[in-house]
Amino acid sequence: MTMEYKGYVSGPIDFDPEDGTFSGTVAGLSDVIHFEGGGAQDLWDSFRGSIDEYLAICAEKGRTPDKPFSGKMLVRATPELHRKAALRAAAEGISLSQWVARQIDAAP
Repeated sequence: MTMEYKGYVSGPIDFDPEDGTFSGTVAGLSDVIHFEGGGAQDLWDSFRGSIDEYLAICAEKGRTPDKPFSGKMLVRATPELHRKAALRAAAEGISLSQWVARQIDAAP
């Protein structure tokens, strides 16, 4: 299960049976945004509240908030694999970036 709010996505959610609470962090950031709750609504409210608080603190400090994913990736491959992907993209009349994005989107 993941949650999404303002472009931020939750990472894995853990359950502590001793406390009866769920907790998690926001995925894909160098900064740590933690949230927790005793049930589904509490967890959702905490997730959103933690992100809102993080964004407010960044604004207050004049700091640009860390963004989870920019959409830019550096992919390292062998020259043969690079050539194969580029030729397939060209055959489909699209850029290599568009072709890679389609392959990722089609993955189960």
